[in-house]
Amino acid sequence: MKLTISVIKADIGSVGGHTKPSARMMAAVEGEVAKAIDNGLLIDGFVRHTGDDIAIIMTHTRGEGSSEVHQFAWKTFLAATAVAKTSGLYGAGQDLLVDAPSGNVRGAGPAVAELSFDHSLSGARPAESFMVFAADKCGPGAYNLPLYLAFADPMYCAGLMLPPMIKGFRFHIIDMDNTAGDSVIELDAPADGYHIAALLRDNERFGIDRIVSKTYGEVAVAVSAQRLHSIAGKYTGKDDPVAVVRNQGIFAAPEEIISPFAKAHFVGGDARGSHVMPLMPVPLNTPVTGMYCLPIVSCVGFSIDRDGKFSESYTDFFDNLAWDEVRQRAQRKAIEMRSQGWSGAAMLPYSELEYGGFRDTVSGLLKRFRLREEPKPQAAE
Repeated sequence: MKLTISVIKADIGSVGGHTKPSARMMAAVEGEVAKAIDNGLLIDGFVRHTGDDIAIIMTHTRGEGSSEVHQFAWKTFLAATAVAKTSGLYGAGQDLLVDAPSGNVRGAGPAVAELSFDHSLSGARPAESFMVFAADKCGPGAYNLPLYLAFADPMYCAGLMLPPMIKGFRFHIIDMDNTAGDSVIELDAPADGYHIAALLRDNERFGIDRIVSKTYGEVAVAVSAQRLHSIAGKYTGKDDPVAVVRNQGIFAAPEEIISPFAKAHFVGGDARGSHVMPLMPVPLNTPVTGMYCLPIVSCVGFSIDRDGKFSESYTDFFDNLAWDEVRQRAQRKAIEMRSQGWSGAAMLPYSELEYGGFRDTVSGLLKRFRLREEPKPQAAE
């Protein structure tokens, strides 16, 4: 069976500001997913939120970019948006950037990550397990560093030294500044490791699109690398990416994949999408209620049975006491960075500020600059 995992996520309204979706919104999405499973559109589905973003995780046999699956997600988000509007919630429908997309919704606002594979529970994959990362209040390159470390650095993934992975992985990297289409380069780790790092250091322009096993040709990772402001032409919220990551066996183990997140590394995001702040790992369904709009990321794991259904339970990877220390570290790093306010590295450069008003303020001031007239040198007497 050719199985597809699709994750589609959107910010379509939240309670009391950018915090979390309401219980009625979540119930509306869960109800639509249950109907889609009953009518055979989906094999299985799971709904959760990270901050104010609702993610729908789905398995099906309709392939990547399926108009039926994507249109289902779009209509489901519209139904939840209607709930948000009747409740007077903030940012209702914020990530639904076009009136009615035809076909799939990639490029229409919601974050989309999908991958497909032959699912037989035999051969190289006698058991199929995967993780879904969902981030809020941060840009699309937020996974660049942790995924590079998990799939290209044996200091974090000792499994890279084992026969199933020693040939390395192929990184598909997308240039998110190219709005004419998907401009992608393929580079191999470890051979092109330095070239990969040279691109991925720029989280705002280059992002991992997918990662593929060089030994087996199997897709390990798919990421929603796209820029909302490139779609809408103005600030509509930070890009808030999702990622699907298959694990174990011929891929990195869960602990090798999540350990880089212990860095709480700095990413672009936070309040008004314009600051540089640490990424904090959090449990599922965590609202954004801290003293800052701290970038957050959740991670849920599933196993899949022979029919493509999720295991009867799931694993919330960041809901563990071990991550409390990381959260404290992230908060300390955030306090130090935000204490610097608007100055220097604490905020993104003007070319990346998501609120156009910042650029408008500076553009207005630039018009008032004048070349200073240099005094003419006095003739010697």
